[in-house]
Amino acid sequence: MGVSTSSPEKGISVVTVDFPPVNALPVEGWFALADAVRAAGRDPQVRCVVLAAEGRGFNAGVDIKEIQARGAGALVGANRGCFEAFAAVYECEVPVVAAVRGFCLGGGVGLVGNADAIVAGEDAVFGLPELDRGALGAATHLARLVPQRLMRTLYFTSRTVTAAELQAHGAVWRVVPPGELLAAALELAREIAAKDGELLRLAKAALNGIDPIDVRRSYRFEQGFTFEASVSGVADRVRAGFGKDFGKEGT
Repeated sequence: MGVSTSSPEKGISVVTVDFPPVNALPVEGWFALADAVRAAGRDPQVRCVVLAAEGRGFNAGVDIKEIQARGAGALVGANRGCFEAFAAVYECEVPVVAAVRGFCLGGGVGLVGNADAIVAGEDAVFGLPELDRGALGAATHLARLVPQRLMRTLYFTSRTVTAAELQAHGAVWRVVPPGELLAAALELAREIAAKDGELLRLAKAALNGIDPIDVRRSYRFEQGFTFEASVSGVADRVRAGFGKDFGKEGT
């Protein structure tokens, strides 16, 4: 359980998240993920990072139960942890391929929205159920996956979209059977890692430099409203009615 790093092939590092039962990450989990991705990107032998997950789904966001138990301290920690993890993926010195299976919700969208490429299983679904869970955020990253009006509709309704639908919008590179997901992600990573390592790092920096959106500033702005919802009592009111039969749920 936790965050682990492996090197299945030369030039490729796989960072795997495993927080049963649904990969709703606690505060420490977000920081551990950020550290692992940054460390992989700094390794001069690594030319591509694959972000993967074990268990029932890719990511269910933050651990709401931790926030409910620990209060404002956990909320601040989760905000900072998500900010660091999302930034680590975006700023990773080499390309990051997200291998998404099952649900990718809330913070999961923050991760894949900052990845350089996405390979998804046929069972993958993506969404921001934030308004149903007393939170806000990651619209910055959903806007990198779908057109503006669709992003707003998904955000306001808390609906999800499938991997096939995201592929139709150009956000997903390949959609494969779940059992073939890691192999497909490694295939893409292998093609990327075949390039010159120094040139890849320059290319990643160049593409980030021409990005029309400052993802760090944009997401930090969103987080301010998440905190406002919490201190005003709105978040607690919404979470009080949140389904109690899902175990460790995310946002």
